[in-house]
Amino acid sequence: MESSKGKSYAIGNFFQDAASQVESKEELARQLTEFLLETDSLFRVQKMISCYRCALLEVETKFRVLNEQFSLQHERNPIENIKTRIKSPNSIREKIIRKNLPLTLASIEENLNDIAGIRVICSFLEDIYMLADCLIQQDDVVLLGCKDYIKNPKENGYRSLHLIIQIPIFLQNEKKSMKVEVQLRTIAMELWANLEHRLRYKKNLDESIILQTAEELNCCAEISAMLDERMQSIRNIIEK
Repeated sequence: MESSKGKSYAIGNFFQDAASQVESKEELARQLTEFLLETDSLFRVQKMISCYRCALLEVETKFRVLNEQFSLQHERNPIENIKTRIKSPNSIREKIIRKNLPLTLASIEENLNDIAGIRVICSFLEDIYMLADCLIQQDDVVLLGCKDYIKNPKENGYRSLHLIIQIPIFLQNEKKSMKVEVQLRTIAMELWANLEHRLRYKKNLDESIILQTAEELNCCAEISAMLDERMQSIRNIIEK
């Protein structure tokens, strides 16, 4: 997040560069106004992104605490890996335009739920639902939405549990509620999704190839789901 000192430094640089090139005071004033508007917008976007980054830190910490607690109680870790990401300003802008929504910070925060995203990779199917329940039962977490693509996979075979949650973050002078998208999936689901994404987004693919591979990818997703179910069954037998 940029400080007021950083903003003053930027304005000082602007004056130094512009004063040597612009003769008219009116033109200098016009350029300064445009510069201030652009600079203020940039700072506000950076502040918003910083808030989402803080929210991700909060949610990641919650999962790491659950993982540690579960390890002490059951001598195993339900979480294999945690990945986080923040949408870039360009991606945010493109999505807002695609949805035909106002291009304002208020509109972005109100209408986009996936600016901050965290993906939790679990060892077994049951771990996904156990961790999801533990998360949403915490008194500072509000569940805004849930899509279960494990019980109801997408047409292409994609499987994952998606949650949209809202949590508070505590800044220097304020408390702010932020939205975070949480994805929980097994190792097999993550492998399939990564490979499918790479294949789907190869450039210049013929429509015939896309149709030809769609059925194969769906078949691979079914095999992946069977693997998860059988590994879960094996674990249940061992633990009993």
